[in-house]
Amino acid sequence: MKELGKRAKAASKETAILTREKKDEVLNLCGEALLENMEYILSENQRDMEEAEKNSMPDHMRDRLLLTEARVKDMATGLFEIAKLEDPVGEIISKNQRPNGLVIEKKRVPMGVIGIIYEARPNVTSDAFGLCFKTGNAVILKGGSDAITSNKAIVKVLRGALTKAGVTEDALQLIEDTSRETAKEFMRLNEYVDVLIPRGGAGLIKTVVENSTVPVIETGTGNCHVYVDEDADLDMALKIVENAKTQRLSVCNTCESLVIGSAVLSEAMAKIGPMLSDHEIEMRCDERALGAAREACKDKPYAKINTASEDDWGTEYLDKIISIKVVDSSDEAINHINKYNTGHSETIVTSNEETAEKFLERVDAAAVYVNASTRFTDGFEFGFGGEIGISTQKLHARGPMGLEALTSYKYVIRGEGQVRA
Repeated sequence: MKELGKRAKAASKETAILTREKKDEVLNLCGEALLENMEYILSENQRDMEEAEKNSMPDHMRDRLLLTEARVKDMATGLFEIAKLEDPVGEIISKNQRPNGLVIEKKRVPMGVIGIIYEARPNVTSDAFGLCFKTGNAVILKGGSDAITSNKAIVKVLRGALTKAGVTEDALQLIEDTSRETAKEFMRLNEYVDVLIPRGGAGLIKTVVENSTVPVIETGTGNCHVYVDEDADLDMALKIVENAKTQRLSVCNTCESLVIGSAVLSEAMAKIGPMLSDHEIEMRCDERALGAAREACKDKPYAKINTASEDDWGTEYLDKIISIKVVDSSDEAINHINKYNTGHSETIVTSNEETAEKFLERVDAAAVYVNASTRFTDGFEFGFGGEIGISTQKLHARGPMGLEALTSYKYVIRGEGQVRA
């Protein structure tokens, strides 16, 4: 591990001084390499999928693991899009001249070596590399064991493109040993790794935060809420809840909790309940929501409607389950959301501008929406070309982390012989 760290540190000195033109050339070559080697990448991913089936991996986790032609094309597109973005490295963030004549500039610089620990999502491999490389950083990746064959294939292709472009292939390294012991050793590689970013479930993030001696940017789990206010357009609410909950169960910006104003409970549940039932979503309800859901789904004999426990309000399911809470006011909704959310993404459906502004002001989360799905909390959707993760902390970075989040800064001071009195 120390040798790997040394190589990454050496590579970071090279990547830090690459011009934007060179970095963009390399990223485009890497995107083209993914497309040219698609058959190889898909065949290696299939080996992981076969193992997943043998190990009875849940369907929503297999969806994360699966690569298709469309997903590989999206990975390549992500690299092409990152190449088009402005390079933040070298930006002068601020500049001022002191009374003694010193000119002080605050300049954006690469972090150095970024470590990323993530679970069975092979698309993260190329996204993470692209964003780190564009910002002049070297990256060390530690993916989950379920995706190791896919990750090795992707890294092989990308390192080949780096070599072809005349750039050190050690700008991208993959830890192929997937053991917990190696992961913990990686977390303590603070002599060489400048920052560590975990991407995955609550268990992984907690382990990294508790064991790492390397500074950590904590990416959070997503207990995301949709609040259907008493002034909501209920057809809009139906559309938003369906998208936020059912489009893709296994991602952190999926809606896990539905909050409904009591004034529109019956009407809202009459629309939303049958839809959730049709998607085979289990509804875990408080007492008032329970009755409304059963009434709304009386023609759906196989609907799964159960009483929520206290634990349900704070759970990120990543599964065919949603909690449903009824509130009597927007203040109660905001208090409930702030108590149980994970600081990720929250949305209100309402036509009342005053209520919308109050929700935006008072809800404490990285992304707060009015009349839109939480599924938009994504670096690509935000115009970042991709993301390294979604930070739910408040230091350094918050929300989808694009290029700027992968940089630090230094002060550059220009003088004419000044000495301090």
